Amino acid sequence: MSVRVAVLDDYQRVAHRYADWESLPAQVEFLHEHIADRDDLVARLEPFQVVAAMRERTAFPREVLEALPNLRLLVTTGMRNASIDLDAARELGIVVTGTGSSGAADNSWAPTAELTWGLIFALVRDIPNEDLLLRRGGWQGGVGLELGGRTLGVLGLGRLGTRVAEVGRAFGMDVIAWSANLTAERAQQAGARRVEFGELFERSDVLSIHTVLSKRTRGLVGAAELARMKPTAYLVNTARGPVVDEAALREALHAGRLAGAGLDVFGREPLPAGDPWRDTPRTVLTPHLGYVTEGTYEKFYAETVEDIAAFLAGAPVRRLT
Repeated sequence: MSVRVAVLDDYQRVAHRYADWESLPAQVEFLHEHIADRDDLVARLEPFQVVAAMRERTAFPREVLEALPNLRLLVTTGMRNASIDLDAARELGIVVTGTGSSGAADNSWAPTAELTWGLIFALVRDIPNEDLLLRRGGWQGGVGLELGGRTLGVLGLGRLGTRVAEVGRAFGMDVIAWSANLTAERAQQAGARRVEFGELFERSDVLSIHTVLSKRTRGLVGAAELARMKPTAYLVNTARGPVVDEAALREALHAGRLAGAGLDVFGREPLPAGDPWRDTPRTVLTPHLGYVTEGTYEKFYAETVEDIAAFLAGAPVRRLT
């Protein structure tokens, strides 16, 4: 019996274009719709020996893995996936592998950092609404905000945060930053100035979030932090939705206590049709597009095929730890 491979969450129906799937000694099936219900997911994946997951779009907790006795290999794009229970996978004898995360030879401009600035520009110049106004026959509905001389706050001055900070400096912004283990020297190397946690919120005209989601960072930005921000400030989150208390953020936006928010990530993805974010004012929303680029998909899917081919041939694979 031939091996069956399920490629999950191929939302744009493009996965087949980015790798030589036909080279695999297996039957490959692309699943385009997200399967949110756990029982439906188990029923759909039960016949497959190999599952290829796109980032954290579909979760694989212990209960799901235990209900998939045929699963031998789980491939995730990227080398980190918080939605997979790695301990359970090891106990069940399921190999979990990963891929690289960018197809560009020079990764100094990460796709997520680029999207961050797209959201910032869209917010401070109100681009979505000005575009809509023009298409409806109008002209110049508001007055934008210049970035030069303003303060950019970076929450999480790691790889992505540093790139966002570099662009902020290029626009003449004063860049401040906070991370749990950030030193003044490290911040200076990135062209930023380290400040205390509370000061980051108080001083930022634009606050950009770039911290990983963990037990420590879940809800890190709550109602108290949002209350410290200027009513003229903007918040941008391209990290993970649960880093921010979403209910508190929506309340602040509805009340006009923040000028706006640009969000690429949400606590529940994809957003349900009636999700309150869809009707929240002062927002620019994108459907988790930070990593969705040609170069990234080329890397993701090509290396997914490499991992599957290596596993089926009994060769070493890139295991997640």
